[in-house]
Amino acid sequence: MIEELTRYWWVIGLRGVAAVLFALAAFFWPGITLAVLVLFFGAYALVDGVFTTITAVRAAPQKQRWWVLLLEGLVGIAVGIVTILWPGLTAVALLYIIAAWAIITGVLEIIAAVRLRELIEGEWLLGLAGIASITLGLLLAFWPGPGLIATVWMIGVYALVFGILLLALAWRLRGLRPNLSRQAHVGM
Repeated sequence: MIEELTRYWWVIGLRGVAAVLFALAAFFWPGITLAVLVLFFGAYALVDGVFTTITAVRAAPQKQRWWVLLLEGLVGIAVGIVTILWPGLTAVALLYIIAAWAIITGVLEIIAAVRLRELIEGEWLLGLAGIASITLGLLLAFWPGPGLIATVWMIGVYALVFGILLLALAWRLRGLRPNLSRQAHVGM
C-alpha cells in the first residue's frame, strides 16, 4: 500500500487542493445562497470521494488494507450525489448531512492513519485531518443555529486545515518515493 500511496501522492495532493479551493470560496463569498452552498459542497464531496476511491482501487491489487479508503470514498460519493440531487434541502438538514459525513470521514481517516503508522512516518497528518473532520462534524451537530455565514466560515476553516494537512501528507509521500525506489533496487 505504501508503494501505491507514494506513486499516487498527487491524488492526495489534489484532494488537498480541492479542499483549499473550497475554503477560499467559503471565505471570499460567505453570502452565497444555500442552493449554491449545497451544490458546491456536493461537488466537493463527490470529487473527494472519487479520488479516495481511485486511491483505494489502485491499492487493492497489492492486497493491502484498502477497504477503509474505499469505504471513505464511497461515503463521499454517496453524500455528494444525494446533496446534488436534492439541492432544496433546508439549512439544518444540510448541516446534519455535512456533520455526519465529516464524522464518518474523520473516523475512517483516523483508522487509516493508525494502519499507516507501521509503514510511514507522518501518518499523524492524516490522523489530524481525521480529528479536524470529527471536530467539524460535532460542532455542526451540536450547534446548528449560529447562522449560515458562520457555518460557511466554519466549514471554510475546516476545509482549509484539512486541505493543508492533505497537501503536507502528499508532499511527505512524494519525498518517500525516491527512498522506496532505492530500497527496491538494493533489495534486488
